[in-house]
Amino acid sequence: MSHLPNREIDNMGHDARKSRLKELREEMLQLNSEKSMGGTASNMGAYRATRRSIARLLTKMYQDREE
Repeated sequence: MSHLPNREIDNMGHDARKSRLKELREEMLQLNSEKSMGGTASNMGAYRATRRSIARLLTKMYQDREE
């Protein structure tokens, strides 16, 4: 599951966010390897959703650090 809504991120604890970030980065690594070997266009949606979910998680983690 690549898509991670903001509401779900807000309800997560710090450790849950870190573990989910690790999972998403592993998924992104897998998608990048598929893409480099000539992946299909159907994977492009998953690629974008994963990338954006990572960005959402990192943004929330940095915002919580500043507070």
